[in-house]
Amino acid sequence: MLTGNIRKMRSELNPNDSTVEYFLPIGDKELALNQFIGKTLKLQFNDEIKCQHCGKRTKKSFSQGYCFPCMRKLAQCDMCIMKPETCHFHEGTCREPKWGEDNCFVPHFVYLSNTSGLKVGITRHTQIPTRWIDQGATQATIMFKVNTRQQSGFVEMAFKDLIADKTNWRTMLKENQPDKNLLAEASALKEQLADSMNKVIQSFPAEDIEDQVNEVVSINYPVLEFPTKIISHNFDKNPVVEGALMGIKGQYLLFDTGVINLRKFTSYNITVNG
Repeated sequence: MLTGNIRKMRSELNPNDSTVEYFLPIGDKELALNQFIGKTLKLQFNDEIKCQHCGKRTKKSFSQGYCFPCMRKLAQCDMCIMKPETCHFHEGTCREPKWGEDNCFVPHFVYLSNTSGLKVGITRHTQIPTRWIDQGATQATIMFKVNTRQQSGFVEMAFKDLIADKTNWRTMLKENQPDKNLLAEASALKEQLADSMNKVIQSFPAEDIEDQVNEVVSINYPVLEFPTKIISHNFDKNPVVEGALMGIKGQYLLFDTGVINLRKFTSYNITVNG
């Protein structure tokens, strides 16, 4: 039994079989979760939420684990994180300029993944393959490397008319999509968007973007059985989640009684019994 405030699951990709190993940070400890697959697991919310930034108690979690004041003042909670093409650093209005320099003015990748279907996305160079795992991708490959987060947003925007930039989480949790030839798909997308990409490239220095040709990363999730019907558990409505843990995918625990997105409940104080 462990009790503490949780953060999103940490993941590691086993190099031998490409299976994801999951770990739940809880308090000052970390719980290995794969050991519970196929076994009964109980999670109980203890009616306490503490902001993951300032540590103060909050009645409600904002932006996945923050109190309202921190959500309003932190750069990592600003809208430009969700829509990087709207970055306003150059206007002198960044909430935390030092944080922006450290996190947004670093290499970013634009990638193609297979989640609930083909999807384009962006991530920092330090978040591969974590970003793909968090989204439940079974395959992923890098298409472009750029020098800033805003540039990655501009490149991603060029793809939005042809391909999704969001995962249908219900579809992702019901099954793994058939494998695709991602390199061929990426090549075809680049060809279709050649004119649009040229316009994007002209908007910032040519040396700031690199066309990438990378291998496809395959990801296997520890799932015994996918749910046929998606029923969502929610600590705000029912403090107890219990059942046989049938698998883990993305940031979701898949119980025989329903699924729960643990990332949504970052900073909640829970007790885990296995």
